[in-house]
Amino acid sequence: MTSWPTGRLLSAAARLVEQRWTDRLDALGLSHAGLIVLHTLRGGALSQRELARRCQVTDQTMSRTLDRLQRAGHLERVPDPADARRQLARLTEAGRQAHRQADRLAREDTGVLGALGNDSAFRAQLITLIERLRG
Repeated sequence: MTSWPTGRLLSAAARLVEQRWTDRLDALGLSHAGLIVLHTLRGGALSQRELARRCQVTDQTMSRTLDRLQRAGHLERVPDPADARRQLARLTEAGRQAHRQADRLAREDTGVLGALGNDSAFRAQLITLIERLRG
């Protein structure tokens, strides 16, 4: 690996972190997409279309994600008081708890973060890299 260019090192590290993070989320009954939805719903119930817009996915993709989250008990669909033809997705207590657990894992899980050493300095470098690459 010492001969690899920096981009390849970053890609390999990203894949390994993502694999570990996926394992942690699986244990909570979540996916990456599901976690984003739970995070977005913390502010209150939203329609499928609004969730799709905020999460930058299609309505069809959001529908599948909502179905999985509902089956897992993380959200419920309730009638929209402003439009009886529409339903809103709303977090359940289980969804709130799963979100809190995932958030805690993201910040504290030594299985993912332990290898970093100085997490704050590493994060600052990553943010700088991302900002420069975005132009």
